[in-house]
Amino acid sequence: MPVTIGALRESAPQEIRVSLSPEIADKLAKEGARVLLERGAGERASFPDALYKNVTWADSAAQVLAESDILLTVQPLSVAQVQQLKSGAVVVGFMQAHSRLAEVRALQARGVTAFAMELVPRISRAQSMDALSSQAAIAGYKAVLIAASHVQKFFPMLTTAAGTIRPAQVLVIGAGVAGLQAIATARRLGAVVEAYDVRSATREQVKSLGAKFVDTGVSAEGSGGYARELTAEEKAKQQEVLDARIAAADAVVTTASVPGRPAPKIISRGAVERMRAGSVVVDIAAEQGGNCELTRAGELVQHNGVKIVGAVNLASDLAYNASEMYARNLFNFLKPALAKGELAIDWNDEVFAQSCLTSGGQIKHEPTKKALEA
Repeated sequence: MPVTIGALRESAPQEIRVSLSPEIADKLAKEGARVLLERGAGERASFPDALYKNVTWADSAAQVLAESDILLTVQPLSVAQVQQLKSGAVVVGFMQAHSRLAEVRALQARGVTAFAMELVPRISRAQSMDALSSQAAIAGYKAVLIAASHVQKFFPMLTTAAGTIRPAQVLVIGAGVAGLQAIATARRLGAVVEAYDVRSATREQVKSLGAKFVDTGVSAEGSGGYARELTAEEKAKQQEVLDARIAAADAVVTTASVPGRPAPKIISRGAVERMRAGSVVVDIAAEQGGNCELTRAGELVQHNGVKIVGAVNLASDLAYNASEMYARNLFNFLKPALAKGELAIDWNDEVFAQSCLTSGGQIKHEPTKKALEA
């Protein structure tokens, strides 16, 4: 009996991505799986039903939840949706476990094996599965377009009959995937770009994109490609240098985050008040509490003439490409466990072992387990 792999029309607010593109639906069918898709699942991402050729159609989300052996999602399932899954089903998607403890309990109680794409280890073999990176690249690109639309200046230098217009000054805080894409995009638009990251190893990456690296004398190399949390003294030293660069910028894009924790506060109210009127801060970390003290997720705040954009779910704004990339990440994750249409998970594989959130009624991810116990 072939395994049934299902996908839903996402129901979370402002989410228009889909976890299964027509390309990946065809690939899963060729692997021998039965692909079950809710009608209209890809319409908002510009994948109308007519583009899907090798799928079985479901008229409701309930049917997909009840029949799927493996369910592919973008956003975490609600508690009610989890309770509609067949016992022992496998769910693969973003889980946001640190902020969705009730949903994690529901997955545990239902005996669901849940794989969190944000927990996929950052190793060479798993690069093609790295959904955090694929979606972060889109967020970095979109954040700069938002900044350009809000700042009251041209990004590039212009020479006109009315005189020369100087290029905008852009500061990118955080040089991970989102930050590097933001740097590259701002440079393409003609801005003068500076960038800062607590990981000194990113200096050469920043410079290779044509930006100047802001050196604060603080390094925070962490494990797994992430930055560690800074001490109070380090934060104070960092802040002194950064505040001066923030004040000089026309647009600031912040991308700093620590997995499973609130985003570090890097831009204070005082720093915003030193910025010129007409400047803008685009805070990609708004959903994790924001890098700016004044950020409100999903809102545009104006303070002393400065705009602070609490950017949320930016990848969904480019839903077509975001869905393509995410669906490929999911396929590359699942393929090693698919053999002639059947599911066979190798628990000795570190990718599956480290990305597993729940299985067999147990919490497999230790930080989440401790959070629930607390």
